[in-house]
Amino acid sequence: MKRCLSWIIRFEYISFGNLAMSAYGATTLRVRQIGEADIQPVADLLARGFRDRPRQFWLSIMGCLTKRPPFAGLPKYGYLLEADRIVGVILQIFSNQCSDGKSAIRCNVSSWYVEPTFRSYASLLVAKALSHRDVTYLNITPSPNTLPILEAQGYSQYSSGIFVAVPALQVRRETGVQVVKAAKHRPSRDEQVDQNVLMDHVAYGCISLWCKTAERAYPFVFRPSVVKGIIPSAQLVYCRDVDNFVRFAGPVGRHLALHGRPLVSIDSNGRIPGLIGKYLDAKMPKYFRGADRPRLGDLAYTETAMFGI
Repeated sequence: MKRCLSWIIRFEYISFGNLAMSAYGATTLRVRQIGEADIQPVADLLARGFRDRPRQFWLSIMGCLTKRPPFAGLPKYGYLLEADRIVGVILQIFSNQCSDGKSAIRCNVSSWYVEPTFRSYASLLVAKALSHRDVTYLNITPSPNTLPILEAQGYSQYSSGIFVAVPALQVRRETGVQVVKAAKHRPSRDEQVDQNVLMDHVAYGCISLWCKTAERAYPFVFRPSVVKGIIPSAQLVYCRDVDNFVRFAGPVGRHLALHGRPLVSIDSNGRIPGLIGKYLDAKMPKYFRGADRPRLGDLAYTETAMFGI
């Protein structure tokens, strides 16, 4: 009984909404935003938690997040759980999504890890990370054993699998279509927001293209990837509508094929009419929580698009 009582936890709220916890006879714990001074120890912790990814990988991610513009009242990197040292971390990527003249804040809840000794407090770290109102949260790489937890946290599935297409084989012909790299396109005023997205993703290692017709231009971003670990491919991570890709699958697919990417994978919930390929159920379906359901084919400013995770 005394042993049980020694682990009774008292919760306290402190300034700026941070949560502090103290256990009788134990070190004080608290959840707070990750700051620039935390980059090195955060990278160390993630390297210990994810043995398949070296410390330099996490440093490169933190460096990329450092360059991202801040959002008022939102963390630049995410949150950490701190005792006498950093014992838990959750990375977050915030972005401003613009569609039909409206903007909304989206957050990709990315990699997280808590030391085994403090694993029982992980839910407090997650709760703080999900506490911002008017933000739509994405979890696009959930572990299968966490799916019941996600649903309990209010997440809903929006993509169950991927459609692997061979767009170069598309027989539909669009006349007067030109596919150009984003860097060579001179955007109109109405296209500038999309051009910014495309050029940002070029810096992340993506393939950014405009498909130009006599009427207008259509933006596309692809993340280089491989299928079955050996076949070069590309993952569609940004477009205005998957129907646009279906329409221009032939010219876009042939451009990608000429650059060594014959296959294109697209988030979907089944077969995509008009495309040649195969639908596959995903080992890690994609989830969201919030008012704005993500569009299929839009993974801009996520761990997939930015880091290839």
